Amino acid sequence: MAPEAGTLEITLRAAQRGDVAAFNLLVLEYQRQLFNVCYRTLGNVEDAADATQDALLSAFRGLKTFNGPATGLRAWMLRIAVNTCYDQLRRRQRRPSESLDALGTADPDQDSSAAERVADPSLGPEQHSLSAETARHIQEAIDHLPYDQRLTVILCDVQGLSYDEAAQVMSIELGTVKSRLSRARAQLRDLLAAKGELPASAQRLQERNP
Repeated sequence: MAPEAGTLEITLRAAQRGDVAAFNLLVLEYQRQLFNVCYRTLGNVEDAADATQDALLSAFRGLKTFNGPATGLRAWMLRIAVNTCYDQLRRRQRRPSESLDALGTADPDQDSSAAERVADPSLGPEQHSLSAETARHIQEAIDHLPYDQRLTVILCDVQGLSYDEAAQVMSIELGTVKSRLSRARAQLRDLLAAKGELPASAQRLQERNP
């Protein structure tokens, strides 16, 4: 459960004064979400772990420059993580030995949280397995999106950020978030429909289209 705003504010200000224990509390609060975004963007655990560590180190070094309210800290830290991932992807593109097709392609089998996000704990084993399969199909479809659309879906639909937060993370206008998400969801519906599967998932995307 997320800490109360007042507690988070106190922790943030202590961390900004150099209190390492306070910063560690912030790490515990946000590191899982940072890792999930890095993993789904970069596509493998090792790179995601490195990017998360680099992002947290950058956040620690730059925390004194953060002058917003504690409620904006998540978006600020995610923006650092997203920029770190983008730098990694650019370095990959400069390596001729590495296939560009592999960039940002996640292996959902390595991410147990993917199934957890779509699976109802009250389901039986067979239904739970189908939910995990659904998560894999959805992730495969997300992997085929252009980078900017994929990141928007990851932030808004997978991580549950508001449009305002996503705009802050990606440093773009609110309207751009909405247009990217609309195009991304339309492509996801087409990709899922082409598989001839997951009608319920495709319907949910349709219903959530702004």
